[in-house]
Amino acid sequence: MDAIRLGLIGDNIAASQAPRLHRLAGELTGRAVTYDRLVPRERGLAFEALFEACQVDGYRGLNITYPYKERAARLVTIADPLVQAMGAINTVVFADDGPRGFNTDYSGFVAAIRAGLAGAPVGQVMVMGAGGVGRAIAFGLVALGVTGLTLVDPDGAKTRALAAAVRGVAPDMAITTGTDAASLAAGADGLINASPIGMVGYDGTPLPASAMAGARWAFDAVYTPVDTQFLIDAQAAGLTVISGYELFFGQGVD
Repeated sequence: MDAIRLGLIGDNIAASQAPRLHRLAGELTGRAVTYDRLVPRERGLAFEALFEACQVDGYRGLNITYPYKERAARLVTIADPLVQAMGAINTVVFADDGPRGFNTDYSGFVAAIRAGLAGAPVGQVMVMGAGGVGRAIAFGLVALGVTGLTLVDPDGAKTRALAAAVRGVAPDMAITTGTDAASLAAGADGLINASPIGMVGYDGTPLPASAMAGARWAFDAVYTPVDTQFLIDAQAAGLTVISGYELFFGQGVD
């Protein structure tokens, strides 16, 4: 039986555990699996050219991570209307009729929050980061019954576009957008880092510890490292903390 050829396209993915996880899954199911880290700039290709090369070269599927999830969504067929509305994917399957796109960031996030909050309401939530992960999380929060959203990103156009997309499925949602998380954190029950800040290669935290007062819980989509400065600060402030590690290892995606 031929090996299943898989890969991960993204930037700063040297520390990703996706190759180990997928190879182990292959061993457990009796299938040979190869899994490659694919960084466009290292291969001298634009993302779209590398994506096409993978399809031509016999890859069965790909994980897509920062910063390419939205670009990937334009290259695939998406069956799920909710994922179409998100406009971002993290998983591609190359089928006979062309590439198909899926978003397991969404389902993984919902499962992690339900488990981490043990049934408590999510309340009002501030999401820092309006890229691919932020989009999936924002839609996940709608499914979780969020009472209001604050969307923060240095790129104001991104937050406005995400707010418009969310209103497309939740027209009555109260949504605030901005670029400065510290000034917008007051009143939030939940604080979410959906940006790359805190991951390997992007040191720091998206929110000063002093701005966490009054919140009940925090989630960090970053899982490498597990203990980000954001979560360390949140735990010190007495918040319930939920790590992106739970999302990743609960869903088997990157």
